Amino acid sequence: MEWITAITEAIDYMENHMLEEITLHDVAAHVNLSPFYFHRGFLMLCGYSVTEYIRSRRLSLAGEELITSDISVLALALKYGYDSPDSFTKAFSRFHGYTPSAVRRNRTMVRAFAPLQLTISLKGGQKMDYRITKKEAFTVLGVSREIRYENAERDVSAFWQEYAPSGAEGHISGMFGINIDPQMGQEKFEYLIADLYHPAVDIAEGLTVRTIPAFTWAVFPCRGALPKALEGVDKKIFSEWLPALKDYEFAGGYCVEMYDNPNNYPKGVFDDNYYTEIWIPVKKK
Repeated sequence: MEWITAITEAIDYMENHMLEEITLHDVAAHVNLSPFYFHRGFLMLCGYSVTEYIRSRRLSLAGEELITSDISVLALALKYGYDSPDSFTKAFSRFHGYTPSAVRRNRTMVRAFAPLQLTISLKGGQKMDYRITKKEAFTVLGVSREIRYENAERDVSAFWQEYAPSGAEGHISGMFGINIDPQMGQEKFEYLIADLYHPAVDIAEGLTVRTIPAFTWAVFPCRGALPKALEGVDKKIFSEWLPALKDYEFAGGYCVEMYDNPNNYPKGVFDDNYYTEIWIPVKKK
């Protein structure tokens, strides 16, 4: 299935099952894509995670129903997937700015969140540098954390901030950020902040060794201050490169971000010339 077609069908699937218990895993399975890549692609193209989209659509529909019918708040909460009126009221208030009772009592306006309609704008003359290269298997040493796809962007960022690589002896400097989900069908993946593994070095307590298999990789260079520059390349991968891709497809549940040594730049990772790469495993169709 072509990438843009898959995203469009995923949106239709969510709209048709909005009142059911659906997850990122369910939506990705419907369009025969791994949650690993579907999550990132949906987020980059649509600006929302699947969970955020479903929650916003449900709260929008609930607000509309609240002001156009006599349905009780309890019935409305249960209909849109909330276990109690309290949890529904909290979510409703955050989204609409008013409690359900205030909306009904004062006929207050509610916020609308329309279904997504994916539109691809063709842009001529846009360059996106990348190379296809084969790499042998390599081994890394790092700190590991299990991350849920639904909260991946937030939790990966928090992991980096919490770990704050310092380069001290026995400490990981953070040459790589690696997503690992070999089955590409789980609701969670392993994320590593890692360096290359040297067998002669003792493994400090709390560190993990992982071997990244040999792959053909699409390698995307990026130059600029983090995180904006890397986020820009990531978005282009899913909004420009992938929709135009004819000869290759994803080959495995791995994604690697390679970070140059920040000490080589006057402003470290915030330097305008700071260099990073994104590696995605691919294979011929």
